[in-house]
Order: sequence, then structure tokens, then C-alpha cells
Amino acid sequence: MQTHFPTTLPTPTNTTVAKLEIRNIVKVFTTGKLSKTAVDDVSLKLAPNEFSCIVGPSGCGKSTLLNIAAGLTKATSGTILVDGIPVPGPGADRGMVFQNYTLFPWLSVAENVAFGLKLKGMPKSQQRAQVAHYLEIVGLSTNANDYPRALSGGMKQRVAIARALANEPEVLLMDEPFGAHDSQTTEQLQEIYNDL
Repeated sequence: MQTHFPTTLPTPTNTTVAKLEIRNIVKVFTTGKLSKTAVDDVSLKLAPNEFSCIVGPSGCGKSTLLNIAAGLTKATSGTILVDGIPVPGPGADRGMVFQNYTLFPWLSVAENVAFGLKLKGMPKSQQRAQVAHYLEIVGLSTNANDYPRALSGGMKQRVAIARALANEPEVLLMDEPFGAHDSQTTEQLQEIYNDL
């Protein structure tokens, strides 16, 4: 039995331009003569400062949809818009926190968090201040010079969260970001998100 998202998810009732709009997204994976629909005509609008969760059983297409919204996976059809403008691929306006940590093992914690800032051409003094600020928020200030191999799973995920937040994206996409955390750390990070 194949599971699909509902065709249309609830949308805000206000008339402002959506911060993020997922419009009629379809994703079909094809291998040889076999094809599988992972996302089937999903539409969703999120207003500025709105927090929303996509819930469903494993394998129903949640991660695929987030990867499409982030610009990391190309949709078979449909459009992703930020502030009403179609986005063709990845961009600094959308940050992504993955289920897996996706840290660069050869970079320190601080260098991992600064990675996107460096790509944006931010001056080094500003990078250092931004990195320090977000490492403090996630409780890893004393680990700035550590490498990922020295960190626990939960700490690695907090580095990934700090990296996404440090870029201050317009839209933050998170794919089960608290899966590797104990309940106390999860609660602390949820409080951080509430304060952003």
C-alpha cells in the first residue's frame, strides 16, 4: 500500500504573500521501468513567522518534500516560492537541518558553523561574532575548537542547528532535528526556537 500526503494541506487565512509556498509538488523516482511517486501534488503556504510540522509515517515523502523545498532535490513538477518568487535551487534564504548531522569532519565546530558565512563573503570578524553567538545559544561555546569525531550525536546535531541558524535564513527547514537528543536537550532547543 502506498502512502501519500493529502493533496492540499491547511493554509493560513491571511492574504499576505506566503513566506514559503509549496505549489503542486510532485516527485516521481524512476529506476529503469519502475517508478514510485514519493510526493503527490502537495501544496502548502506558510506565512511569515509561522511554524508548521509535516507529520506522517516513515517513507511517506516528508524528507523528499523538505529536500525539494530546500532546492536539494528537483521536483518532477510543481514550484517552490519564497516571498512569491520561484526558487530554482538551493539558496541562502532557506536553511536546512537534516536528520543526519552532515558536518564536515575535517573542520572544527566553529569552522562548520562558519561555513555558510564564509561562502556569503562575511568579514572574518563578523563570522567569529556570529559563530560565538549561535554556539552559545546551543550550549557549545566550549567546544568551538573540537572536531566532530570528539562530539556525541546530540552535540553534532546542535552544531548542525547552530550552522543553520548562523546563516539567518528566511525559512528554516528541519528534518527530525531532535532525533538524536535526550529529552532535556530537546526541550532546551525547542525553547531556543520559540525565542527566535
